[in-house]
Amino acid sequence: MASLAVTNASAVTPGTNDHTAGSQPAHRAKPTVVLVHGAFADSSSWNSEIGYLRGHGYPVYAIDTPLRGLPFDSAYVEAQLKTVKGPVVLVGHSYAGEVISQVAAKTPKVKALVYVAALIPQTGESAGALIGQFPGSQLTAENFRTVPLPGGDTDVYLKPDKYGTVYGNGLSASAIRTASVTQEPIALSAFTDKATVDPPAKTPKWAVISTEDHAVPTAAQKFEAKRVGAHITYTRSGHDVPSISPGAVDRAIVTAANSIH
Repeated sequence: MASLAVTNASAVTPGTNDHTAGSQPAHRAKPTVVLVHGAFADSSSWNSEIGYLRGHGYPVYAIDTPLRGLPFDSAYVEAQLKTVKGPVVLVGHSYAGEVISQVAAKTPKVKALVYVAALIPQTGESAGALIGQFPGSQLTAENFRTVPLPGGDTDVYLKPDKYGTVYGNGLSASAIRTASVTQEPIALSAFTDKATVDPPAKTPKWAVISTEDHAVPTAAQKFEAKRVGAHITYTRSGHDVPSISPGAVDRAIVTAANSIH
């Protein structure tokens, strides 16, 4: 489980300048890319993206989010960004779409947002309501393992035998077995926490939508991305897009980074 005191961030410093397609000109400093994972995963889910971005000279942080609910997680990521210099491309997968929207509304250094199979709530909306607005989600009680916690909240895991169907369809069998064991739980309260701000209207947005998603329905992703005016791309993937379809994520991030002047 993620530490609440110290981030388990993967930080990489810029490498040499690269002039391959999609790279920024060598004379312009690249923005920092900050990757925020969602429920039932940890920061290692971004390993492919970290390798790609590092190879193309981007400074990268992959924050190990506590998954304690929207108010806590947003404050946690906001605190992390205070240590980052210069403009930021903020990337959120799944539940983290809620987090990055809240953070970007309060943090001027966030110059672009990338949503990956993500929830994008407006003020007053919750994860549970958005997921249930369209049919098809298998994030249901019968697929959860719950652990009551001291203090009254409850941790939610996916049952190991359901992980591949609900979350990891598209991963190899061995990867599903590993991920089902190492998954990070999310506080049950995160499903009912309501957004307190809208995603910032003037911040450009990109959305990578997964077309075979059994967690956050594709129709929900599309509706929310269109509502905020995001540039949309589609990828044939289950919900774990960062691991299943990293190329689609890489392209969206680089395009977002190139929009920053």
